Amino acid sequence: MKKSLIILLFGVFSSFTMMAQSTIVKGSVKDAASSEPIPDVTITIESTQQTTLTNGFGEFVFSSNVPLGEQVLQISKLGYVTKRYPIVVNEGQTVNITDMTLDIDVSDVQDMFTITLSDDELNDDTSGADNISGLLSSSLDIFQRTAAFEFSSSFFKVRGLDSENGSVLVNGIEMNKLFNGRPQWSNWGGLNDMMRNQVLTSGLTPSEYNFGGVLGTSNIITRASSYRKGGRLSFSSSNRSYTNRAMASYASGLVEGGWSYAFMIGRRWGEEGYQDATLYDSNSFFASIEKKINDKHSLNFTSIYTPNRRGKSSPNTQEVYDLKGIRYNEYWGHLDGEQRNSRIKEVEEPIFMLNHYWDISSKTRLNTNVGYQFGKLSNSRLDYGGGANPSPAYYQKLPSYYIDRDDLAGAYLAEQEFINDGQIDWNRILDANVTNNINDISAAYALYEDRSDDTQLTLNSILTTEINDNIIVNGAINYKNLKSENFGNIIDLLGSKVGLSNVDTFDGFQYDNKNPNRILGEGDKYRYNFNLYADVISAYAQGQFKYNKVDFYLSANVTNTTYQREGLWEHSRFLGDKSYGKGDEISFTGVGAKAGLTYKISGKHLIDANAGYISRAPNLRNTFSNSRENHTIVKNISEEIVTSGDLSYIFRSPIVTAKLTGFYSKIEDANEVGFYYADGLSGGNAIEDNDTSAFVQEVLQGVDKKHFGAEIGIEAQVTPTIKLKGAASVGQYTYDNNPDLYLTSSSFNTPDGSISFGQANLKDYKLAGGPQRAASVGFEYRDPDYWWFGATANFFSNTYVDINTLTRTKNFYLDSDGLPMNDYDEELATELLKQEKFSDYMVVNLVGGKSWKVGDYFIGLFASVGNVLDEVYRTGGFEQGRNANFRSLRDDHANGKPKFGSKYWYGRGANYFVNLNVRF
Repeated sequence: MKKSLIILLFGVFSSFTMMAQSTIVKGSVKDAASSEPIPDVTITIESTQQTTLTNGFGEFVFSSNVPLGEQVLQISKLGYVTKRYPIVVNEGQTVNITDMTLDIDVSDVQDMFTITLSDDELNDDTSGADNISGLLSSSLDIFQRTAAFEFSSSFFKVRGLDSENGSVLVNGIEMNKLFNGRPQWSNWGGLNDMMRNQVLTSGLTPSEYNFGGVLGTSNIITRASSYRKGGRLSFSSSNRSYTNRAMASYASGLVEGGWSYAFMIGRRWGEEGYQDATLYDSNSFFASIEKKINDKHSLNFTSIYTPNRRGKSSPNTQEVYDLKGIRYNEYWGHLDGEQRNSRIKEVEEPIFMLNHYWDISSKTRLNTNVGYQFGKLSNSRLDYGGGANPSPAYYQKLPSYYIDRDDLAGAYLAEQEFINDGQIDWNRILDANVTNNINDISAAYALYEDRSDDTQLTLNSILTTEINDNIIVNGAINYKNLKSENFGNIIDLLGSKVGLSNVDTFDGFQYDNKNPNRILGEGDKYRYNFNLYADVISAYAQGQFKYNKVDFYLSANVTNTTYQREGLWEHSRFLGDKSYGKGDEISFTGVGAKAGLTYKISGKHLIDANAGYISRAPNLRNTFSNSRENHTIVKNISEEIVTSGDLSYIFRSPIVTAKLTGFYSKIEDANEVGFYYADGLSGGNAIEDNDTSAFVQEVLQGVDKKHFGAEIGIEAQVTPTIKLKGAASVGQYTYDNNPDLYLTSSSFNTPDGSISFGQANLKDYKLAGGPQRAASVGFEYRDPDYWWFGATANFFSNTYVDINTLTRTKNFYLDSDGLPMNDYDEELATELLKQEKFSDYMVVNLVGGKSWKVGDYFIGLFASVGNVLDEVYRTGGFEQGRNANFRSLRDDHANGKPKFGSKYWYGRGANYFVNLNVRF
């Protein structure tokens, strides 16, 4: 950040200064069981919503704008039961409340949430990849807690927005991936005890750590001195993502010499989760060591290592679900009496952080951080370039294929074979390769993985200073450097002794033209080999102003992002500098500004408003049209624009807490890149051999999306033991324009390998990604004898299939010669292009727990049953791209059993989670 900018900001902020008041409220908070001080407890004066955090000694102080008279202090921290303390404040006096206590929350509902969300996030082939952001887990807002705990199983998205619109930080270092903008939750999966210390801001509200996105910021604090002293052992059993989980953690608190340390190990495992053959194998290791050098300086080192492997599950057509049920998974088969899944996702990306905390003065803090992350992310799959498609659910193996040919006998035989088996035939694959060995032919089948080996360095400094009793200024400067090595890697030749040919068997192109016709072995790179580079530098400044009746903030940021591709192989379709060596650099400049205010009508009634404008670089995924083959950058690419605002009414009383919010967001000039096999293309002579089929990269250019709606959360403590709660969200999330669409493919004859299809008629189609309407009602009973029970009924509606955009272009009605089809029926076309809406459904969840104190030990038992009524429901799906024009789509739907119908994901049926833990 330039010096002149800092001077300007300080000059603006100083115009709002006020004299400090001498009335003071201070105190301290301890653990009710151990009497140890608790750091990072949120202390709130309810009438003004002023908040502060306790320090490492559990102490806090309010010294400005303290309201007089009878007040209520709310003290809260994740993992503890929130308490409220009444106080009386007299002008000019100090109220000192020492040794307030917090009890451990035996319910462990946040533990349930971590399991439900972060494990689903491991599988990026399902709609769970954009589940609601985990930053919601630490929120005290009733709507956001409900969205996290109750709506997550339906892949509900808060305000219809993807997780790239929120920032997840660890010790002030942003963890969102530059490739797709989303956090990789599995990088710290299974470390529940160490990830509980979170500082959350939701929506556009200000964070002292970064500018954030329109879904807010969550900073996970792993500072060793911030953990409650003591240990915890736990064992869990579940049928959701894994079968078993064991964890052990311990924190020392501050010991002699100014040292603190915290450690944790964990393991999660299982042969399969709710879906068939979805193996789970994960280990988790954590260590944090802090040295308090003196009263001003402290150093903390954190290491996180969570290697994990997980078997994926397939989306399926309704025909497949009708035959095999919602647990069916086409990716596996038996080999030597054991389940073998062909699609395994493996993540192994250790994280190391060094954090320096400098208390420059009692009012100014500087936090400087260095983060280094490296490792691999891989997704395996079967290659069948020399053989038939091994998928047991391949369309030519299903009854609909034979029905389409009026072969009812063949349809019956296919149905019976699929019902009785319907899995990958590994033995047949091995036999095919053995036969090729005899004839000295390269492998017909092989198992390979798509690999991304990332190395990222992150540096930042975060400054927080209190200008006076009313104004806090935050600022930060950040730098990221990424090198991403991307390649295919052969992991199993499946019995082949000859090896695998590095040639595209679909069209004969050489993947590595400088080493043509190369035969590869296990461990060799295959299909593609390139690097992606990214440099990001950003800075932000923010002022927060707090007064008796009004709080407000102003925030701004600027970001420069640079990308570059380096091809390590030359693709024979894109010779020379089109694919080999370093391509052109591309840079983006993003700016952001946001502001908001809270008007305190009274201690019970508040109005909160926020508005923001953000321009940002597209992520790496959407910058290159086909980075596996060439350097080509998406045409006319520019920064994405996000505008957002919300207005809330908040009511707080000793019994009832409620918040009603209206929201609006618009995303403009976005790009989307997708990959699929398309039939029925109208490219004419632009396609090799005038074929109408190709494996394509679809580029949707200049996409606008609109999100608006309302959300409400309310809870009432009707008796000391019974709490009622409810939440609802009603939204409408749609495409807001008709963006341009073009395809790229090595099969196209055009100079740059692309064909334009003009506008895609998407305006007013609904965005896919979970229900656009959701509601929850429930209750919670907490008995004074340390047991509790709760139940919720959750209602979901307005869930839509993800549309195929190519069928909404002129390609739909043009013939292969580029002229309109002579048999085009507009009325039938309208019906075929109507977006599918899923059925409404209700999910009932039960939770409960009990704790005991045995000597110095606390024993806790927690259990939950999800979807107790075993409701069957779709959570998402997408139209296949095989039927790219009217004629093929019409013919495929003619008999009511389309071969290329939409593929769906279903939610889990009745499921459970049980946890037993011991704290000491």
